[in-house]
Amino acid sequence: MKQFVHLHVHTEYSLLDGACRINQLVDRVAELGQPAIAITDHGCMYGAVEFYKACKEKGIKPIIGCEVYVAPRSRFDKEAQYDQKPYHLVLLCKNDVGYQNLIRMVSAGYIEGFYNKPRIDRNLLMEHHEGLIALSACLAGEIPRALTANNLEKAYETARFYKELFGPDY
Repeated sequence: MKQFVHLHVHTEYSLLDGACRINQLVDRVAELGQPAIAITDHGCMYGAVEFYKACKEKGIKPIIGCEVYVAPRSRFDKEAQYDQKPYHLVLLCKNDVGYQNLIRMVSAGYIEGFYNKPRIDRNLLMEHHEGLIALSACLAGEIPRALTANNLEKAYETARFYKELFGPDY
């Protein structure tokens, strides 16, 4: 029997967006008998260790992730006209390699790409995609934005890019 698993959850570490307290979240997942849960806070991984420990304590599989902000051009570009609306992308760790790659990208987002938000770019994704699973995120994702703008060609091009980068199963 297959069970539902939440793969896009924001905790208290997603400021102005998430309200879930990690321990309460994990308690509820255990209560519902769900086998796993992911956290995907906006642009940060501040809750990863607390989340991991809480899940392990309850026998829940922790899936560590992040809803990253992808710069429309480069993470180094910081012009209001072009760079103020980064795309959202959910990244989930498959293994330790993915965890290390996600840490590198999130850190680079703060150190190199910060422009209103910690941004990464496609170059970082190409360099550090191993061990990660990508989800198209919310309406602020690159594919959803292209679709809502009726730009099917852009949506297909973006989907192809991510399929080639992460593989056909991710």
